[in-house]
Amino acid sequence: MTGVIGKSIAVLDQLAPDWEIVLVDDGSTDDTVAVARAAMGTANGRLRVLSHERKRGYGITVADGLRAARMDYVAFMDGDGQFDAADLRRLVDLMSSADLAAGWRRHRADPSYRLVIAGVFNLLVRMLYGVRVRDIDCGLKLMRREVLDAAAPLLARSALLNTELYFKCRHSGLRIQQIAVNHYPRVAGVRSGGRLIPILRAVRDLVWLRLRLAWTWHAPSRAVPASESS
Repeated sequence: MTGVIGKSIAVLDQLAPDWEIVLVDDGSTDDTVAVARAAMGTANGRLRVLSHERKRGYGITVADGLRAARMDYVAFMDGDGQFDAADLRRLVDLMSSADLAAGWRRHRADPSYRLVIAGVFNLLVRMLYGVRVRDIDCGLKLMRREVLDAAAPLLARSALLNTELYFKCRHSGLRIQQIAVNHYPRVAGVRSGGRLIPILRAVRDLVWLRLRLAWTWHAPSRAVPASESS
């Protein structure tokens, strides 16, 4: 956590005069918040903390952070060291022609079984949602405020949040660009994605979210679906 925050501060200072870091503490039992505040140093006033009393999961955690963000440009990144904050510069370079800029993991540092699962998941997303992007679940993204406005309300309560953002962005006529970023092995936490029950639950959620989007969400008027680029 200390390294992630330190690198993020250095990059943000170079990219914008006004910035903030929103930390969502998903029911941690260690000293995550205290460590984060110490890592902020003299920039501690730019840290905002949201805390879940119990673990809520990836989708709810990221969505809460996005809803709390106040700046015109919003980025999100996993806090476990899987991504390099310096790659935010690569996403910023895409913003002249994008509303949503996302990374795709150049050398994905995951076990082989997770790569197989991810490939099948991406295929299902293409079939059900018509979203054709590379590495849909890469946890490093930068977007304009317009993307969050168009995507509201966020419905997904799992990692399908990424799918929902792409789907709503595309159907709102907003532009998507992707670029290769670095990816590093996860050094903390417990993986559950390789077990049968979570896989079946993810497929169920994939279908259910698509139905909810069809029933309850409507793209902004006169929006023209935008093509994805990589």
